[in-house]
Amino acid sequence: MASFSTTATVDDPRISMGGGSTLPPVRGGGDDGRSGSPDYGTRLRRARLGLLVALTPILMLFVSFTSAYIVRQGLPTLDPRTNTLVRDWIPVKLPRLLFVNTCVLLLSSVGMELARRQIRREAALAPAASVSAASTGEEKKIPWLAMTVVLGLLFLTGQWMAWRQLAALGYYVSTSPSSSFIYLLTGTHAIHLMGGVLALLVAGAAS
Repeated sequence: MASFSTTATVDDPRISMGGGSTLPPVRGGGDDGRSGSPDYGTRLRRARLGLLVALTPILMLFVSFTSAYIVRQGLPTLDPRTNTLVRDWIPVKLPRLLFVNTCVLLLSSVGMELARRQIRREAALAPAASVSAASTGEEKKIPWLAMTVVLGLLFLTGQWMAWRQLAALGYYVSTSPSSSFIYLLTGTHAIHLMGGVLALLVAGAAS
């Protein structure tokens, strides 16, 4: 009994592009090495997550310092000379310059919000401007980010001047527990703001 068999060759499966077909556009924003329009949504989510991670320990640090300030204010200490409990908390008269610094800080926060809105508007108009001659409003662009950096540097300068005024009044770090906390809180705030100014400078240089 004879048997017949046929052999057939099957080519490797490939995707046919057809004549003149092109690949669909890839959206990745350059994060994964692919070309295409920037994926601002993904980048914004990453930035918000990083900001949240950075703000959590900073918030806990200031909460702990504030709690220690309140507790220490009403806590008596032992005087070794008289062997009795005394209250060594001396109220510190804060310089009026600190109030001016607070106003400068509020203005810098407003400038930061305006800069965020401006950058968001430019990102939304970027695809339309790339395919047409649509204007992104650069001719009327206000440098809110630069103004925020200048206000931050002005705050740091005012903080240093306030420390000079406290020293002129006789309040140093080791003068009393109250003056120690004043320098601790304001110094930590200055370091925090200095980090923010450096971050804005890096963001401005990258834009």
